[in-house]
Amino acid sequence: MAGPIRQPIDIPSLERYIDKNVPEIKTPLDIKQFGYGQSNPTYLLTSRSSNAKYVLRKKPPGKLLSKTAHQVDREYKIIHALENTKVPVPKALCLCQDDSVIGTDFYIMSFLQGRIFEDPALPDVSEGDRKKMWKSAVQTLGKFHSVRPKDVKLEGFGRPSNFYNRQLKTFATISEAQAKAVDVDTKIPVGKIPHYDDMVAFFGQADTQPKDRSTFVHGDYKIDNMVFHPKEPYVIGILDWEMATIGHPLSDVTNLLMPFTTASSESLRSVGRANTAFIPGATPGLPTKQECISWYEDAVGWKVTSTEMTWADAFGIYRGSVIMQGIAARYAQRQASSEKAGDYAVQMRPFAEQGWEFVKEFMRKLEAGEGRREQARL
Repeated sequence: MAGPIRQPIDIPSLERYIDKNVPEIKTPLDIKQFGYGQSNPTYLLTSRSSNAKYVLRKKPPGKLLSKTAHQVDREYKIIHALENTKVPVPKALCLCQDDSVIGTDFYIMSFLQGRIFEDPALPDVSEGDRKKMWKSAVQTLGKFHSVRPKDVKLEGFGRPSNFYNRQLKTFATISEAQAKAVDVDTKIPVGKIPHYDDMVAFFGQADTQPKDRSTFVHGDYKIDNMVFHPKEPYVIGILDWEMATIGHPLSDVTNLLMPFTTASSESLRSVGRANTAFIPGATPGLPTKQECISWYEDAVGWKVTSTEMTWADAFGIYRGSVIMQGIAARYAQRQASSEKAGDYAVQMRPFAEQGWEFVKEFMRKLEAGEGRREQARL
């Protein structure tokens, strides 16, 4: 929920900009800051005269570790492009790239009145609604992956192939910088991700990678980045588009299903990165991981093999480790916007260890010939 402003902005300057450029929004405004939004500070704007609500997302202040992160202009572009598709998104109202207004780039979008669940197990809903809500989340992802970039004039939003190798190159540059970030108080660097070099070498092997596919990808598609209808069991909006691009759709699938993937890991449970509600049979109404994959296959019209999913799960955890390292680095330099950012320095290492376990599982499947049998059936 929105609360006190932790990262101040120049409210009079913002109101002057809105009066001139966004007449739909009536000033003066009451402004609060959301607790979520690890990367880009996010604010709730409420018109005092109409009580209408809007959301502002901006780049964080200060010198940024990565030029490829915090691109709020990309968030704005894809939300705006998807407005006339079947993909539920907020309405994009304006993009400001004039630093003189509030210090950094920002955009404003409509506020969606609905339910946001931090816990993907969806507590406090009925067993029947829990299954329908997960199915809606999966089917909504299928709708998004079915939008062709050229149909919404965003064919230049990313490169159409070789996604995982491009990710490896990007994360190598980012992770190197993040590892060197030094805590302003303790003077201790964030440090390297466990098994980093071995994982990079493994993921770079072309003969083990999933079949190359190309769709829009959200980049952080998960339950707490969705808004559900206030009462009905379906998705009315997808949020947090900062990492959206054109890439491999499995990257979104594995991110959404990560709670199922990590549920049984004792090491991740010990640092709060595994949800025991997702252990099979633990929560009435939760689908199985395979049910979710089947719903996705029906939505997009192609099959996800077991070996491809294991590879993508391993890469997803490696990628998650780099993201956690980034949050830890921003926390070290006191640039992180979330109240929980300090936890990520502790969680990064066991999370990476779990990724290495999936790499070893993939290699065991290959040695048993599982990948060849799957390909023969396709």
